[in-house]
Amino acid sequence: MSDRSSWHALSLVEARARLASGVLTARGLADAWLARVAATDARIEAWAHLDPARVRAAADRLDATPPAQRGPLHGIGIGVKDIIATADLPTEMGSPVHAGHRPAADAACVARVKAAGGYVFGKTVTTAYAFLDPGKTRNPWHPGHTPGGSSSGSAAAVAAGHVPGALGTQTNGSVIRPAAYCGVVGFKPTRGSIALDGIHVFSETLDQAGTFTRSVADAALLAHAVAAPGAVAGEVAIVSRPPRFAYLAQFPWTRLDCHDDDRVEAAVTRLRRRAEVVPVELTGEWRGADRIHRTIMLFEAARNMAGLQDRERARLSPKLNAALDEGRAIAAAGYEAALRGRERAIGELAQWMRGFDAVLAPPAPSAAPAGLDSTGDPGCCTLWSLLGFPALTLPVDWAGGGLPIGLQLAAPAGADDRLLAVARWCEVQLSFASRW
Repeated sequence: MSDRSSWHALSLVEARARLASGVLTARGLADAWLARVAATDARIEAWAHLDPARVRAAADRLDATPPAQRGPLHGIGIGVKDIIATADLPTEMGSPVHAGHRPAADAACVARVKAAGGYVFGKTVTTAYAFLDPGKTRNPWHPGHTPGGSSSGSAAAVAAGHVPGALGTQTNGSVIRPAAYCGVVGFKPTRGSIALDGIHVFSETLDQAGTFTRSVADAALLAHAVAAPGAVAGEVAIVSRPPRFAYLAQFPWTRLDCHDDDRVEAAVTRLRRRAEVVPVELTGEWRGADRIHRTIMLFEAARNMAGLQDRERARLSPKLNAALDEGRAIAAAGYEAALRGRERAIGELAQWMRGFDAVLAPPAPSAAPAGLDSTGDPGCCTLWSLLGFPALTLPVDWAGGGLPIGLQLAAPAGADDRLLAVARWCEVQLSFASRW
């Protein structure tokens, strides 16, 4: 990609290599990304805050950094979801309640981006408080369709070529689902791998941070940079044998679109040509795991946001107020029972997954739904969010209307590197072609 007009399409790994070799400068890449934003964001609106002058100044500073002091993300601009604190840009939570709010310090994951030689390109649109109400962002492949949520802007910005990587969070489906809807790689590492310090807390048990990139190798590089040391390897291992997969074709609490599900089935069929794929189902009490998740999520959200709701009920959305009110009505005994259920589920479902390299599943019930009044159904992500297990979605096909279809992979806690390795294997077998 010697053509300057194509620099925005470089993957994170490619951009890093070209910066390291001196073929590109951080300022040249920044200008290419800003040009792409200027050309495309009017119809997408991925950004909550973006200051081109600040971006160029950050790139210039990094170009002046001596080579011996350059980190693994040197010169790379990263999108940051607007519930993640940034000291040099507002953090407004997607709500007018926090208009102009400027945190005193960066979130831990943002500090790690900077320590690795990267910089905050801008703040990406989030649904208000990372809940259900849509923001202004539209799907980059079809502006009449949702980009998903709550990490709407992060997924759309990476899909549109505005940045090669972005950070988001997930309490239910807020990394995996928008990544699937927008046709990028969404990766949610094992719970706790990426510190949540400086990130708005909705549910402390379920909140998890993750990444958006355009390849599995990029996901590993970015997650390695922002996660705790040793949590995620920066390079994807090569699998020594064809993987053995469990295939969870559906979740009991979610209805799939039969046409779009056929695309997922077709991708799984292609994998069967070289890998063992074993159909599995959730059984017993885990068929109701969504209720355990909802109890924990809403009880903790109501507790964490009680003061805000008391002060600002009139400025919170009806959906959010209803959810918080539902959470306030949950008895402490019911919440504690749900926590015990979650602990049993972690142990039993880790055992259920033994003998498999990963579980394959749909990342969403369909391609991105039409309309901008909803962010879509997160139900295909609920189980892995409840368990805190690592999950990743790959784009694998195109549905009718030119919208991407994803395939989700999950593994037990701590198996992040194995998950990335088999996801990369799938990526090679399925050969998804973007339509830039």
